[in-house]
Amino acid sequence: MDFRTLVDFESYLKKLPFVDAHAHLHMRHFENDWDEVAERSKNLKFILNVSTSESDLEPALEMAKWFDNAYVALGIHPHDSKDVSSAYLKKLAQKCKSTDKVVAIGEIGLDLFRNISPPDVQKKVFVEQLMLANELELPVILHIRDAYNEVYDIIKSVGPIKKGGIVHAFSGDTIWAKRFVKEGFSIGIGGPVTYPKNEMLRQVVKIIGVKNIVTETDSPYLPPQQFRGKRNEPSYVVYVTMTIAEILGENLEDIAEEIYHNTLEIFGLRT
Repeated sequence: MDFRTLVDFESYLKKLPFVDAHAHLHMRHFENDWDEVAERSKNLKFILNVSTSESDLEPALEMAKWFDNAYVALGIHPHDSKDVSSAYLKKLAQKCKSTDKVVAIGEIGLDLFRNISPPDVQKKVFVEQLMLANELELPVILHIRDAYNEVYDIIKSVGPIKKGGIVHAFSGDTIWAKRFVKEGFSIGIGGPVTYPKNEMLRQVVKIIGVKNIVTETDSPYLPPQQFRGKRNEPSYVVYVTMTIAEILGENLEDIAEEIYHNTLEIFGLRT
């Protein structure tokens, strides 16, 4: 769909229950035009603001107070695993219990592509947070890069993740998608599904179907094709949802509604 003006785009946002199940609105990338981004973001039906480090647990939580439609996932990203304090798990648990705005633990997992934190440290912190999620009966938001085997094996060894969760920014093939769906996870689909060369991700969408999908942006990262090379923001999830509807050959209104209800179910929320 071609939006002729920003007004047309913002008006369209209000028509359907668009969902951004992964954003980082507390990051510095939004400092210069925060008011405009916030106004567009308020038009979505649901936003999940996600922390990455011990130091940004509180900023991530504070951000949700700006929006009636925003909730929070709190957790330690694998890159930041090496920097956690000895009391990080206690602090994380306390903040998760402090408000009903916290609906997940995340983003957590393994990143063996960059290894910014040592793999053994990543694994330790990941396991501890999985166990905390089960203790608090919260779903998890998984970050996986070059580590699908390792994450899958850890999840199997820890035992069932009671509330499941989302495999964020999914980049695996259909085999991995089906394995994680079988373990109770939904697949997070964002901007990369719109990239012309990403046929593998479009095939994942076709195979697992809309019932196992949530839409996300990973703002300020991974913008859709229409904004490649620029900062991403939650409102751009419209383009992701449109692409999913095109892939599945379904009506956009129906796809948006189903993804919204998927999201409510994952996080135990009501309309």
